[in-house]
Amino acid sequence: MIVRARRAVTPDGERAAAIGVRDGRIAWVGGFGSAARAAHTVETAADEVLMPGLVDSHVHVNEPGRTEWEGFATASRAAAAGGITTLVDMPLNSVPPTTTLGGLAAKRAAADGAVAVDVAFWGGAVPENTGPGTAGELRRLHDAGVCGFKAFLSPSGVPEFGHLSAERLRAAAAVLGGFGGLLIVHAEDPGVLAAAPEPRGRTYAGFLASRPAEAEAAAVGTAVEAARAAGTRVHLLHLSSAAGLARLARARAEGVQVTAETCPHYLALAAEDVPAGATEYKCCPPIRGAADREALWQGLADGTVDCVVSDHSPSTPDLKDTAAGDFAAAWGGISGLQVGFAAVWTAAAARGYTLADVAAWMSRRPAEIAGLPGKGALAAGFDADFAVVAPDSAFRVDAASLSHRHPLTPYHGRDVLGEVRATWLRGRRVHPGAPDAAPHGRLLSRGVARTAL
Repeated sequence: MIVRARRAVTPDGERAAAIGVRDGRIAWVGGFGSAARAAHTVETAADEVLMPGLVDSHVHVNEPGRTEWEGFATASRAAAAGGITTLVDMPLNSVPPTTTLGGLAAKRAAADGAVAVDVAFWGGAVPENTGPGTAGELRRLHDAGVCGFKAFLSPSGVPEFGHLSAERLRAAAAVLGGFGGLLIVHAEDPGVLAAAPEPRGRTYAGFLASRPAEAEAAAVGTAVEAARAAGTRVHLLHLSSAAGLARLARARAEGVQVTAETCPHYLALAAEDVPAGATEYKCCPPIRGAADREALWQGLADGTVDCVVSDHSPSTPDLKDTAAGDFAAAWGGISGLQVGFAAVWTAAAARGYTLADVAAWMSRRPAEIAGLPGKGALAAGFDADFAVVAPDSAFRVDAASLSHRHPLTPYHGRDVLGEVRATWLRGRRVHPGAPDAAPHGRLLSRGVARTAL
């Protein structure tokens, strides 16, 4: 196949290009009018841009065990509809969690043959596998191909995935450093959270006060010190605040091996605009004010923040307490997998950023951090994963039309730019695809592109 695009986002920037595809990989990238022949040629429309397929390294699929919350089939269809060709599944909210080889095997069995896009897996670092005599399970999971290990410094929200003390986090970092593992951290300090007021009722301001930015900043400091002491790579999840950003910037300036992500909801939404009782906006850490939002954009611009991923963390509508709208009772998680690109592009374009910037934040850098070579770029040797987007095409988000399991999202009713017209996985179109077509996604190991676990 040859794909010809008048606008294509390549590692060298946006340009007209032709891309040759052989056996699911990009064989070459040339000029738009390249004379090469192929069995099949695709040409994008004048208003479309060819981008590398997006890589979302922070998705809670919740299967097995809580498949009624989401599931591999529905999550991967939503991903494909949003231009995402690779997702990395988080180790918790499923039962069992991915904290043992058995837990990983259960995940693989549930996903095998069910996924519309390629899927990799994070492991989990919990009290049961980070203590004396038990840390060998981390090495076994690493050798089995997980991308790294997630740890919480405060309660995770589910009983089967416990959080680590600062001391245990340092111990886990030291173990992972011994074999080149990656530690990824949900950074909220339990002491600061315990001292904050309890959330009550329908007011978003009350919930926001219960998860102050100081909790994130303190926990970022704890994670940074663990990375510094052990010489271990640490990745900070879902950065939400200017306070956490400042701690991160200092650590990076000092040479600590630490990277960070933020999420579309922190870049596109603001606390000032959250209606009373709108629990679809609840997540942890919370959506903060406009000043924090703009600080995160600056962090992306100067490279302090590396990437943008969804933290898609859905639940059933009853757990979001949609009837009462009580922020204290509602599950904390944003459903936004399918609309992440449009939400980010709308806000990015308004601030003067380019599609090349968005491709770096939402494709290349997540793939690099998660250790997925062959993903995230329109370049020879990479998988032929493409998102065909119409950057100037506006649409209104309708939650009922989204492909994830439950029609609940804070983006409902928002006008956004950036329609995803088509998604191709390893040279095969997966969105829109034939409704009766078998899923084409594969299960990936860290460090090995296109190889099943």
